[in-house]
Amino acid sequence: MSTILITDKAVAEIKRIQEKDPTAVNSILRVKVVGGGCSGMSYKLGFDNEPITAADKIFEKDGIKVACDPKSFLYLAGTQLDFTDGLEGTGFVFNNPNAKRTCGCGSSFSA
Repeated sequence: MSTILITDKAVAEIKRIQEKDPTAVNSILRVKVVGGGCSGMSYKLGFDNEPITAADKIFEKDGIKVACDPKSFLYLAGTQLDFTDGLEGTGFVFNNPNAKRTCGCGSSFSA
């Protein structure tokens, strides 16, 4: 699959954060894969005011734009970005079909 899916729950949380932070209102949500973490690679998620490059992959749902650089997209294609607020913890969750192994906290993986 050549996309990053964003759940309705994740969209709602991103909009909630943007309402509280005026600097994030017109920002792109950038998702990356960086080296590190207990499984070798970690997810990085944050608002970005830098211009989108021609190489960036852009995904949009309900007015929320998500940008991903081509190198990170190799690891993130088909990933679902979700938000959980259950008893086990609160935060964004990456359901990544490319991850062969993940750590216990779910914030790092190996491919």
